[in-house]
Amino acid sequence: MSLDNPRRTVHITSFWIASYELTNAEFEKFVLATNYRTLAERYHNAMVFEPGLAEFRWLQDSTAYWRFPNGISRGGIQDKMDHPVTCISFKDVLAYCAWADCRLPTFEEWEVAARAGNDGRYFEGVNKENIGQYANIWHGSDHLKADYSDGYMYTSPVGTFKPNPWGLYDVFGNVFEFCSGKLNRDGERDVAHARGGSWWCSKRSCSAFNTVYIGSVSPNASFSNLGFRVVKKAFTTQDKDF
Repeated sequence: MSLDNPRRTVHITSFWIASYELTNAEFEKFVLATNYRTLAERYHNAMVFEPGLAEFRWLQDSTAYWRFPNGISRGGIQDKMDHPVTCISFKDVLAYCAWADCRLPTFEEWEVAARAGNDGRYFEGVNKENIGQYANIWHGSDHLKADYSDGYMYTSPVGTFKPNPWGLYDVFGNVFEFCSGKLNRDGERDVAHARGGSWWCSKRSCSAFNTVYIGSVSPNASFSNLGFRVVKKAFTTQDKDF
C-alpha cells in the first residue's frame, strides 16, 4: 500500500469496464465525427521518448499527436489502428467520453477490475518476475538501449498479452490509463491521474505496473505512454456488448 492509496474498505456500484484500452481506430471515429483537435495538435506540446535518454527524461516534439504519437520522424499509426491511442490529454479524454456516452473509471473501480478478486499488488498468478507474460513493459536494464525481446519498443496491439482472470487485457503496461478522482496531495491544484504503468516502465525504474501506484500529470499534458479505457454503468435491462 502507499500513503496515496492506503488499504481501506470501499463500496462501489456495479459497472461495465472495457476489456481493452481504447484504440486508435476507436478514437479516429470520434475525430472524424466531430472534427475534434486534441491539445497536442493545438499547442504542439506532446512528450515523446526515444532510447538513449536518461532515466525519466522525455522530449517535447511539436510534430507528435495521436496520429504520430512518437513524432512524425518515427512514423504514424497507419498499421497500428489496433494499438491504444496515446498523445491525448485528460481533457481530450473527457471530450471523447462525452461524445461516446461513457466515462473514465474511478481509482477504486479501476483497482477492483485490475485486481480481479485478488488482494495483492497484482492479480492472481502475476508477480514482478513473470509480469512480462501479461504486460508490455520495458525489458532493458535501463533506458539507454532498447530491448525488443517482447517484440515491441513502444505500444503493442491491445490484447497481445495475457488477460487477468476477469478478462481485462493490459491493465498493467502498454499505456498508463487515465482515471477520475483526486488525491489529498493534489490540494487545490488541477491534476489528472493514471494507473497501471506503461511500455516505458521497467522492473528497475518506474515499476508502476501494479494496483497500488497512482501517477499524476497535468490535465493538459500529452504523453506517448498515456491512454485510457472506459466504463459504463451496469444495465438493469438486457445486457449488451461493451
